[in-house]
Amino acid sequence: TAIVGGANATRGDEVLLVLNSGGGTVTGYGLAAAQLQRIKAAGLKLTICVEQVAASGGYMMACVGDTICASPFAVLGSIGVITEQPNVYERLTREGIVFNTVTAGKFKRTLTPTKKPSKEDLDKTKQDIEQILVLFKEFVAANRPSLDIEQVATGETWFGPDALKRNLVDQ
Repeated sequence: TAIVGGANATRGDEVLLVLNSGGGTVTGYGLAAAQLQRIKAAGLKLTICVEQVAASGGYMMACVGDTICASPFAVLGSIGVITEQPNVYERLTREGIVFNTVTAGKFKRTLTPTKKPSKEDLDKTKQDIEQILVLFKEFVAANRPSLDIEQVATGETWFGPDALKRNLVDQ
């Protein structure tokens, strides 16, 4: 808000963001990317400089830039989705501990650390993360139309020069 309120696109103001992020939650990085879109919507040119890493949610943010610059050894990409958690159900059972969870809604609690996962739970979780991947790919493709999204949305990462060959960066 401070940048958008204080900058003036007609005066030629631009925004340079040095970004170093390996990603994290889709909600957090989705919000961060949306804030960068506000800068562009205000008519300000946005340049993203990646010194070390822009992976997963970090790349979600970077792809909003008008220009993405990366150092040769910066790691970029990781367009994919992961969810994982330990499951201690068997251990609790061996110890005689019963953990009860009460929910309302068929899929309110699919995978938890304390419940034996069913095939239905695993299938639902897989569907959920695949839906997130579709949204992630659509977002990146909309912001980087020169990118072959199917080629790069594999969860892989690339160093600067290889990221440049794949149009993940501009420089």
